[in-house]
Amino acid sequence: MRFKRSAITLTIIDIIAGLAALIAAFLLFGGRNFPTGIVNLCLFTVIVIASNIVGFLFAGLYRRLWRYAQLNDFSFIFWGVLLGQTFGYLLTRVAFNMLIPIRVWITQSLILFLLTVASRGLIRVYYEGIPFSLYNGNNHGKKVIIVGAGSAGAMVIREIHHSMREQYHAVGFVDDDPSKQGCSVHSVPVLGSLNDLPKLADRLQIEEIIIAVPSAEQEIIRKVSQLNFSKPVKLKVIPGMSAFIDGTADIKRFRDVQVEDLLGREPVRVNLEEVAAYLTGKRVLITGAGGSIGSELCRQVACFHPESLIMLGRGENSIYEIGIEMQESFPKLKKYKVIADIRDRQTIKNVFDQFHPQVVFHAAAHKHVPLMEDWPEEAFKNNILGTRNVAVEAHEHRCERFVMISTDKAIKPSSVMGATKRVAEMIIRALSEESATKFVAVRFGNVLGSRGSVVPLFKRQIERGGPITITHPDMKRYFMTIPEAAQLVIQAGAMGNGGEVFVLDMGEPVRIVELAENLIRLSGLVPGKDIPIVFTGVRAGEKLFEELLSTEEGTTATRHERIFVATLPNGIRTDLFGFLEEIERGLALGKTYSLEDVLKELVRDYSNSKGFVDEVAATSIEL
Repeated sequence: MRFKRSAITLTIIDIIAGLAALIAAFLLFGGRNFPTGIVNLCLFTVIVIASNIVGFLFAGLYRRLWRYAQLNDFSFIFWGVLLGQTFGYLLTRVAFNMLIPIRVWITQSLILFLLTVASRGLIRVYYEGIPFSLYNGNNHGKKVIIVGAGSAGAMVIREIHHSMREQYHAVGFVDDDPSKQGCSVHSVPVLGSLNDLPKLADRLQIEEIIIAVPSAEQEIIRKVSQLNFSKPVKLKVIPGMSAFIDGTADIKRFRDVQVEDLLGREPVRVNLEEVAAYLTGKRVLITGAGGSIGSELCRQVACFHPESLIMLGRGENSIYEIGIEMQESFPKLKKYKVIADIRDRQTIKNVFDQFHPQVVFHAAAHKHVPLMEDWPEEAFKNNILGTRNVAVEAHEHRCERFVMISTDKAIKPSSVMGATKRVAEMIIRALSEESATKFVAVRFGNVLGSRGSVVPLFKRQIERGGPITITHPDMKRYFMTIPEAAQLVIQAGAMGNGGEVFVLDMGEPVRIVELAENLIRLSGLVPGKDIPIVFTGVRAGEKLFEELLSTEEGTTATRHERIFVATLPNGIRTDLFGFLEEIERGLALGKTYSLEDVLKELVRDYSNSKGFVDEVAATSIEL
């Protein structure tokens, strides 16, 4: 057996401990009851030492990392000593007829056990570092408070004491557990609860707060971020619970809190390996592939080894960029970059004729609510006619699956954008009635960090020194991350049987003003003091609150606990495609339509919110 250098060192230590135990026992008994003669005494010593090492080997003492030893690890020393001493007793008695009394074996076993425990304990102490109290006054690192005086917090303190003394000076813990108040962890005191953080930060001149509660990370982050600090304090978190479970956590790699951590719910977890088997070996078309969701779909779909990936988009620069990224990340994957407009029916037909996709993810759409109020015809052409073009070709070419990205703004729409996405849902539901293709839609709320979304806007405004502009203090939205959105789309593609509209349990909606305040704090600034917030009034087409279901809709559970199927009311228009053809021909001939009336004809619960905006504005003025 090849020993590592550390195992060899431990073996030498154990040989010395075994000799010391024998000598101690010899002296205690005055040499009585031991073998007589130098040869016999030496033979006895060799047998006992060798037996100890064999016992320790069987007990696994040389395979353990004693720098991380816990109390239960020392039980293995007991078993190692017991095995070694028993083996030595039997060998000396049976093979060499040495009659050594049991009391001698018990005495030297106890001494050996204590010496071995001491040697392993010293290893732990060496790597643990000098106790906090001995160097506390000489630490010049950033002053930090650790949230969570549990096992994760203890790990953080150990690492700070051992290898991060120059970076951090841990002055205390906060924890909401009453039983921990007034206690200390590795000589670092528990100073109070979460609510005490602002005054502690002010009094102790805290520069950073490290959150070490991986089991409830999201909840704690949100609570801490909503506390009112008198001066900027940076928030850090340790690796999440999943990293601890799979063994990939590096406790020294604290990361900054991101806006994604402030959603107030745990991220959606999707087992993509289980659900994305339908992508392997298939030809996959992604429309809007250069956008935030489309490009993330490209990254995730490519991981499942499709036969080919067709990336279609209207903007040449965005398609060029995702094409370069995919080439660098997946050089062996067969990729096609297609510049095309989904509104061009003949071009879309040509794309399907050329590439014969089997799975289609339809992410191309106009999504900006105020812009689409100004350009309703463009929203109609892109979101409705474009979706029809792609969906009809998927049906005609007998694609296996078609997944369309929809929005929470399609529910009781008050905007042109929301109404057009509702009609797009109607299109794929109508096609699913007669098609072999499995057509499904996926509804979710705002996507954090996507291009044109509120977070990049707020970040730019913060960089410029403010103000941050928000339409109304009561505005709320559902949020999800870009990876979550892409995973939900892929999950829906696996679960759909045709005609479903999937919705995600997105937790509680987030107040936009709170999101803005949290972004200011994450930038190391104080809301209202360093960066002002200005309310500009609700814009045309906007609601104060978005919904994922209408009052007429219910939900049906799926095998994923956070994903549901909307139970949609019946009554798909049988003349839907004929009606759209008529409008399309009229637009091509230059005919003028009231697209608001057209959308009301298609979506009975559509109500433009201009009156609502005026009402909110009047109320705001009165206040």
